[in-house]
Amino acid sequence: MPRLELTNGAARIMETSNNSEAVQVVMAYHERTKHHLNRYAAGPEVLDWDTQPNPFRTFTGSPRRILPLLTDETAVTFAGLPAATFQPFTLQTVAQFLELSLGLAAWKEYGTNRWALRCNPSSGNLHPTEAYVLAFGVQGISDGLYHYLSLDHLLEQRWYPDAGQPGAGLYIGLSSIAWREAWKYGERALRYCQLDIGHALGALRYAAGTLGWHLRLRGDVDDARLRSLLGLDRSGDFAQAEGEDAELLLEILPADAMSSAIASPAALPGQWRGQANCLDPHPLCQWPVIAETTIASRMPVLTPDPLPPDPWPARKKLGHTAASTLIRRRRSAQRFDPKTVMATDDFFTLLDALLPRSDLPWDAWPFTPHIHPILFVHRVEGLNSGLYALPRTGEGEQLLRMTLHPDFSWETVADAPVHLPLWRLYSGDVRSIARTLSCHQAIAADSCFAVAFLAEYADSLKSGAWHYRLLYQEAGLLGQILYLEAESLGLNGTGIGCFFDDAVHEKLGIRNNRLQSLYHFTVGHALTDTRISTLPPYTQRELGTHTGVSYYGGSSLT
Repeated sequence: MPRLELTNGAARIMETSNNSEAVQVVMAYHERTKHHLNRYAAGPEVLDWDTQPNPFRTFTGSPRRILPLLTDETAVTFAGLPAATFQPFTLQTVAQFLELSLGLAAWKEYGTNRWALRCNPSSGNLHPTEAYVLAFGVQGISDGLYHYLSLDHLLEQRWYPDAGQPGAGLYIGLSSIAWREAWKYGERALRYCQLDIGHALGALRYAAGTLGWHLRLRGDVDDARLRSLLGLDRSGDFAQAEGEDAELLLEILPADAMSSAIASPAALPGQWRGQANCLDPHPLCQWPVIAETTIASRMPVLTPDPLPPDPWPARKKLGHTAASTLIRRRRSAQRFDPKTVMATDDFFTLLDALLPRSDLPWDAWPFTPHIHPILFVHRVEGLNSGLYALPRTGEGEQLLRMTLHPDFSWETVADAPVHLPLWRLYSGDVRSIARTLSCHQAIAADSCFAVAFLAEYADSLKSGAWHYRLLYQEAGLLGQILYLEAESLGLNGTGIGCFFDDAVHEKLGIRNNRLQSLYHFTVGHALTDTRISTLPPYTQRELGTHTGVSYYGGSSLT
């Protein structure tokens, strides 16, 4: 199979992204998009949900291939994902992979409003992430590039090679449409787009695990090359439509394989089909800082970090729930029961899942961890309420100790597993603090515990402005892990993108930008709103119709 030949564009992007100007652009964006106790970051003054941008991109004129839906739950359980048997690349297995990662999980209905939930969570259920499949030699799928349309679970063929290509390969490209988030969140939208890429990466990795597949990030494809591969640089195809920003290219391999050559449509003759639809014909606002920061932080060719052997013992996961069942029932809690007390072992199990290991899902993230959870513990059996830290590397622990409040106690937690790097910083009721810091949201106090994900910020950006994206993507991956691991324990989670940045830092004693809070999360027992109906995800397929919906998405990650 032909290997991808990188262009000189990669070097040019790397030079631009490495210079101090690009880093300054990114850091200035981060500062200006902080929420403060006395004011929020710039955003729209009012929202009209009837004018929400279409959450589904389509390409008119691209031939469509309907994908089969799962008829039974997966034989592999969620606990058994790391040991799943490899399945060959076919139309059926690709369909399962997409359905359990980026497909619809359900429809929700309240009155005249109807909205879709997907397997991958998204800020405000706005879903800026788009996915493309690059397939060669896959049984039942013609060679070419496809856009995945989750609304109807189908592939739209965007590119056809003029001639067949030897060998086989399967790749997933991810892009972002920033306007979907900016419509609601204004200038802070770029943050949420990157969190959603991390969520999608986690969702793809778990879905790949149901088929015994390995997911590998292709760091040797820079932004310019990825735009070409996915056809995002074809301005005529996006005339009168919102453009897409290239994010990541992922290669799918058997679990025992670590690399292969990638076929490049840009290096081969072929034909393009399809015109992108307009998502919002009447945008009311413009946020130019998003485009400026996107350009400054574009990905160069990335070199994975040399990862040391796992310092932690292998996880012992139990449970008999089918992986597909658990993946599709994941929801973002809108309210928590403020009386639920979480079992101690469940708490430690969740934290253990956040430690980086060489197996699923961390094998899809080939970089040294730079995100460290700070936990606001409210109701965990046998554990003092208070503030805790979970440094995920030794270097991270040193940075936390140097940077956080000097009066924090850093006490060991007596009942914690020996390998779990959990430290008690402060004992006391922190519910009101957690609620206030998370934009006064009750879920931060009514949950069993809340998390602030702190990033090694300034030091990471010294290596290049693109690290800003990687930090948020790592935080989003952590969030997706908590979502599914909480579900496996009979609990629920929800991500929080709204928090008062510097108020968080002040409470933690952070006086410089070496650490920054990027994402909050909560875990507890969700209270169900019985007024809202839950409907199957693809009933329109059975009726042979295309769904017309009101796209109201709610106010948090769903």
